[in-house]
Amino acid sequence: MNRSTPDPEAVFRELYQATYDDLLLFAERRIHPALADDVVAETFLTAWRRLGDVPAPLDEARAWLFGVAHNVLRNRHRSENRHQGLVLRILREPDAVSGAEAEGVAARVDLVRAWQRLSPDEQQAITLTAFEGLTGAQAGRVLGISRPAFSLRLLRARRRLRRHLRSPHEAVALNRPPHPGTTTEIGTSA
Repeated sequence: MNRSTPDPEAVFRELYQATYDDLLLFAERRIHPALADDVVAETFLTAWRRLGDVPAPLDEARAWLFGVAHNVLRNRHRSENRHQGLVLRILREPDAVSGAEAEGVAARVDLVRAWQRLSPDEQQAITLTAFEGLTGAQAGRVLGISRPAFSLRLLRARRRLRRHLRSPHEAVALNRPPHPGTTTEIGTSA
């Protein structure tokens, strides 16, 4: 962004045009799409009021805006878990699928089950890096934690997701009583 321009409106307009779509996608992944525009509007209102606090490099400004949006979502207590969106997409799949398509649907179902077993903090760590494309330092700032703390959270989240993907039957067993003679590791700490 060009901060040499003394016109704050021009600086804000450039910031808005460069980041609006990313912020909208960020919000839509976490809240009902009908409410995402409100989250983005409130985020930009905060940016306008605190324009002097917005970092000059565009990638840093983008991360700063994600942090503001994260706080808006938390303060509104309306955020949705990412797994709800994934479950809805799976439910929209056609009933009749071929063998290869069935394997793909089964893999997505396993992923959804594994994803549902992650805590909201673990889900957030993965989405900030995988979907939003933030660095560890930027994601740490979004969550208000240090880069090493975020890296540790991300490492643990990835390990748990891999472990849950390797044991999909364990995830199913948590949702219904086990069959006689079947053992599960429900008491295993994550």
